[in-house]
Amino acid sequence: MSKLHIDIITVVPGLLESPFAHSIMKRAKERGLLEVEVIDLRNYAINRHGQVDDYAFGGGAGMVMMIEPVDRCLNEIRAKRQPDEVIYLSPDGEQFGQPLANSLSLKQNLVLLCGHYKGVDERIREHLVTREISIGDYVLSGGELAAAVIVDAIGRLIPGVLNDETSALTDSFQDGLIAPPVYTRPADYKGWKVPDVLLSGHDAKIEEWRNRLSMERTKERRPGLWEAFENKK
Repeated sequence: MSKLHIDIITVVPGLLESPFAHSIMKRAKERGLLEVEVIDLRNYAINRHGQVDDYAFGGGAGMVMMIEPVDRCLNEIRAKRQPDEVIYLSPDGEQFGQPLANSLSLKQNLVLLCGHYKGVDERIREHLVTREISIGDYVLSGGELAAAVIVDAIGRLIPGVLNDETSALTDSFQDGLIAPPVYTRPADYKGWKVPDVLLSGHDAKIEEWRNRLSMERTKERRPGLWEAFENKK
C-alpha cells in the first residue's frame, strides 16, 4: 500500500493544525497512507530572536523570507529522506488542477514551502525549489491555505483513503468535465422531483444521462474547460 509523506515549511504552523485533523485527511493519516509534518521555519532562524526575514536589497515595502533558514531546513529534511519535489507556493507558479493533483499523488515525498511577507529571496526559487505552484490568480497572506488545499486534493487520491475507491474517479475535472448533478432521498420534496431516469434502475440510461449532463454543464458554465475537452478529441 502506497504512502505519501509531505513536509510543510511555514512561519505560521498554527494555521495548519485544523485542516489535517478532521474528515478524510484524518482518516488518511490514521490508516498510515499519508504523513503530514508541519515544520516551523523559526526553528532554523539566524538568531535567538527567531528571525527568518529581512528588508529587501534596493528598498521597497515589505519583508522578504531569507535563504539561510530555508536552506538549513531543507538540508535537515534531505538528511532523512529525498524529496521528489520541493514546491514553492507562489501566485505566479503553474496553475494547480486535477491533472497535477493526480501526478503529485503518485509521489512518495513532497516538500511544500509556504511563502509569507513580501515573498522569498529569489535565490530560493533559483536553487532550492524544483517546482512552483499557484492555486489561483489572487494573493493570500501566506502559502499555508494553499498548502492545505494541495494536500487535501492529492491526499484523497491515494488508494485506500476513500472508502469508495471509485469516488475520486468520478469527481469533477477527472475526465476534463464538470461532474453531473446528484440527488438523494426523498425522491419528491415539495414537488421538486428527482429525474425519472435515476429511479429507473437502468444502468446504461443512467450513465448516458450523467455523461450528457456533465457535458452540458461544462459547456454552459466553464466554456474554457469545454474547449480544452473538445480539443482532446
